This record gives sequence, C-alpha cells and structure tokens, in this order.
Amino acid sequence: MAKPPARPPAILHQRASSAPAKNLVVFASDHIGLDLKNALIRFLQTAPAGEGWDIVDLGPHDADRCDYPDYAKLVAEAVLDKKKPYEKRLGVLICGTGIGMSIAANKGQGIRCALCHDQYTAEMARKHNDANVLALGSRTTGADVAGAMVVAFLGTAFEGEHHSARLDKLHALEGCRYSQL
Repeated sequence: MAKPPARPPAILHQRASSAPAKNLVVFASDHIGLDLKNALIRFLQTAPAGEGWDIVDLGPHDADRCDYPDYAKLVAEAVLDKKKPYEKRLGVLICGTGIGMSIAANKGQGIRCALCHDQYTAEMARKHNDANVLALGSRTTGADVAGAMVVAFLGTAFEGEHHSARLDKLHALEGCRYSQL
C-alpha cells in the first residue's frame, strides 16, 4: 500500500475567457488514470463545454504509485465545499476501472458518484440521479468516449420531478447499516 500523500497542490486551469467561471469541476485520479485525467483537463480547457467552468486538478501530478481512496476523498471534499459561490460543483475521478474510485467516493455523505461507461450513462447519472461525481476507468474507456462523457456530465441538469423523491430516499440511507433497516 502506498503511503497517503501529503495534500497535493490543487492546480487551477483557467480558460482564456473574460467572464468569471460560475461552476467548478474538480479532477483526480490514481497513477493508472493520470494520463486520461490530464488529457480530459486539456480537452476542457479548449472545448466549448469547458466555458464557464473553473477546472481544478487535485492530483496526482506524477506517475508515482498512489491509492485511489486518498484522491476520491479530496474530490468529495471539494465537491461538498460551499465556501466559494459556485452554482455547480462536480467531480471527475479516474482509476483503472473506475470501480474503486466510485466505491470510495460514495462513502462520503452527500456524494452521489456514478460509474459510467458511455455518454448516455453519464447524461442519465445527472438527469435522473443528480450525480455530483463521475467515475470512469482509464483501462476501459478511450479518450474520445471519456471526453464525450465529461461533456454530457457537465452539460446535463437534474430533471427533478419524481426523481427528487428517489433522491430523498437515497439520502435517508446515508450512514445507516443495512442490518438496522
């Protein structure tokens, strides 16, 4: 097991736009997802979908072996941090399969991390489940598909309606032990 990192520096990637960003997207990965994470950040810096978003890289910033729970925690904390007045705060987590990142992120109260595999599942994660973190696998998802997933995730709003009642039920499950139900 790799030793937990000292909190890596957050790197803010700003677009060459005169308007201040209204939204925040935070990225992190483990060492396996590093290249895809960096490619997605570069993509968002120039793609129209990145307009209006502050893009923050929470690490890692090198290819040294690291543990995905440490980085899932950093993204979860940033998504839930209400100190800065962003309209939306979303996260993107990348490991080999996305499974470990999604499990780790979903341990945090208030996090709804969806492991997605294509543009449709990324869109539905936002539309029906109000997911606030997207997990994906660098060994299972190519860069083009991953880019389309991030665009769909950032560009889709929660539909509300009958899905709101389901979210309330999900929130009621947070912190409970299933043997207590």
